[in-house]
Amino acid sequence: MEPLFDRHQGDGTYMSAESNLTGARRPRPRRTGEGKDKAAARDALREAILAGEFTPGERLVEAQLTERFGVSRFNIRLALQDLAGEGLVEIQRNRGAQVRKISLAETIEITQVRMVLEGLVAAQAATRVTDDEASELDEIGLLMRRAVEAGEFRRYSDLNQQLHALVRRISGHRTADRLIDTLRAQLARHQFMLSLLPGRPMVSLPQHERIITAIRERDPKEAEAAMRDHIASVIEVLRTLDDRGVMP
Repeated sequence: MEPLFDRHQGDGTYMSAESNLTGARRPRPRRTGEGKDKAAARDALREAILAGEFTPGERLVEAQLTERFGVSRFNIRLALQDLAGEGLVEIQRNRGAQVRKISLAETIEITQVRMVLEGLVAAQAATRVTDDEASELDEIGLLMRRAVEAGEFRRYSDLNQQLHALVRRISGHRTADRLIDTLRAQLARHQFMLSLLPGRPMVSLPQHERIITAIRERDPKEAEAAMRDHIASVIEVLRTLDDRGVMP
């Protein structure tokens, strides 16, 4: 009788005589570029969702996405699964994928989690900031003030994102950074709407300046308190959005 396994593979496994001869059980080699195609499709689709090109509840049709992004349907499916893991997409059995709707209650809960994580990040940034990074913070703060004074609130919204990203980079806390990035992606549309609310930039500007000052002065307790107070004020505004008819 032929032995069931006849060749040691050097990794603790054996190859059967049959598969050694026919190759029938050999794993299919990964196609070159397959992983890059999936990542490119995922990143492009994420950007399109965050930019509002797909609205909450809108179906994401694989055939249309394949044509738009120029990748295989297999890679589109993988990209949709990744975005479902990030909370941007919802995949329903027999109904396909759609942009996930996020309720006001969930938006507030996510922002509460962000408040804790970003407070931690700000505190750590205050213990690690260099003189060059402090200068970067000052520059963004100055640009934010100029944007508010000029009424350039879209520009202010972009700078707001840059400031938070810089604080996270300075902190060097990779786990918190990854979690915050996922949470912020889910709330990107709401954050943009907040920045356009009448009077909101004038309220949030001094809050951001307080965060910058605390980090520059290497005061972790004040940096954490400043960040938490800032995001707590965001939560208070979120509680009023439904009454204003702003939430989708």
